[in-house]
Amino acid sequence: MKLADVNAKRRLVRESSHNQKSWHSRGVVTMIVVRITMNVLPEKQKELVQTLLSMVGSMEMETGCLSYALYCNMEDQNLLNLLEEWQTRKALNQHLRSDMFGVLLGTKSLLIEPHGIHIYTIGQSEGMEAVHSARGKGFDRGHTLAS
Repeated sequence: MKLADVNAKRRLVRESSHNQKSWHSRGVVTMIVVRITMNVLPEKQKELVQTLLSMVGSMEMETGCLSYALYCNMEDQNLLNLLEEWQTRKALNQHLRSDMFGVLLGTKSLLIEPHGIHIYTIGQSEGMEAVHSARGKGFDRGHTLAS
C-alpha cells in the first residue's frame, strides 16, 4: 500500500471521529453500531478506499449518524472494517434505504466475497472506571489509555 493511501485512511478515521463525544453525554440511551467487513480485491483496494473517503461528509450529515470510521487490518491491507454509530434504529433504517448505502452495497464488485454486515444494539457503555475496577486499588488513578 502506498503511503498516500495509508495517510488517506488515517485522515478518514480522524475526520470522522473528531467531533465524537461520549454518546451518553449526548443523551443517547442506546446506540446502534454497524460493522461492515470488506475483503477487497488487491487491485481494487485504492478504488474502494477512494469511494469510502468520498462518502465521509455526506454520511456524517445524515440525521442520527454519530460516527463513521474506516479501519485497515495491519496484517492484510485488503481487509477493511467500516464502523458506523447511529443514534436510533429509525435513523439507521433510513440510512440503509439511502442512495449513500446503495453506493456502499455497489462496491461488491470490488470485493473477494460479499460484505459482512453486522448490526449491534448497545444499551450500556463503560470507560476508564471499568479498568480501575478490574485492576483494583493499586492501579494508578491518574493513568490514561492512549487514544
